Amino acid sequence: MIELKTPAELERMHVTGRFVAEVLTEVGRIADVGVNLLDIEQHVRGMIARRGAESCYWDYAPSFGRGPFRNVICLSVDDAVLHGLPHDHTLRDGDVLSADLAVGIDGWVADSARTIIVGDPADEGDLRLVRATEEALEAAIDAARPGNRLGDVSAAIGVVAADHGYPVNTEFGGHDLGRTMHGDLHIPNTGRAGRGLRLQPGLTLALEPWFARTTDRIVVDPDGWTIRSADGSTAAHSEHTVAITEDGPWVLTRREPDGA
Repeated sequence: MIELKTPAELERMHVTGRFVAEVLTEVGRIADVGVNLLDIEQHVRGMIARRGAESCYWDYAPSFGRGPFRNVICLSVDDAVLHGLPHDHTLRDGDVLSADLAVGIDGWVADSARTIIVGDPADEGDLRLVRATEEALEAAIDAARPGNRLGDVSAAIGVVAADHGYPVNTEFGGHDLGRTMHGDLHIPNTGRAGRGLRLQPGLTLALEPWFARTTDRIVVDPDGWTIRSADGSTAAHSEHTVAITEDGPWVLTRREPDGA
C-alpha cells in the first residue's frame, strides 16, 4: 500500500534522512587508500548504535538475495554496484566505491547512496560515470513534483543516461519508502514521460540511478548479494530519499558539500 505522509511525518523522516546523510559524509571522509571495507562496516555500525537507529539491512532477506544480510551498509567496489557485501578488501588508489545505507529512527526510514573515487581516479571515465549518476539523480529530483507522473521521473534519468551514452538496466531501480525500506512502487531508471502513477504531496521516493560504463547486464557474486556489471566495466550509484510536497521536491537525505 502506498502511504501519503503528513507534513509532521515528513519532518520525522527528515530526522532519519539527516542522520543517513551524516553517515555517508563520514564514509566519504574515511574511505581512503589502505582502509579495509570491514573497518568501514564496523565504523558505521558504531554510528548507528550510538544514535539509537536501526539498520534496515540487518537480517534483510528479500527474494533476490541469499539472506539474511548481516551487515549495516552495502559497499560495492569497481564493477560491483548494488548490494555489495562488505568483505576483506583493502581500498586501493582509484577504487570506485559505492556506499548505500538505509536506517530507521523512531519508525521512519531514509535511504541514500553515494559513489566515491578513492585517492586519484584511474581515468577520467570513472569521474564522468560518477558525475552522470549524480546528474541523473538531480534530474529525477527535479521531475518529482505534484501532478507529474512516475514515468516523468524515470524518463528524466533515462535522458541523462542516453546523453552520456550509458546503457540502462531496469531490473533494479528506485522505490517508495516510509515506515519500511521498500514499498510497492518500482521506479525504473528509464521510462516514458507522462505514464504511470500521478505524484501527490506526501509521497516519498528513493530515487537511485546507477549505470555501468558499457553494459546493462548484471551478474551476482557467489555471496548471493553483490551485483556486478556483466562485462566487468566500472559502475556507479547515487540515491536520495525525496518527498513530494506542494512546494516541490524535498530531498530528505541531502548532504553538505564535501569540504563544507
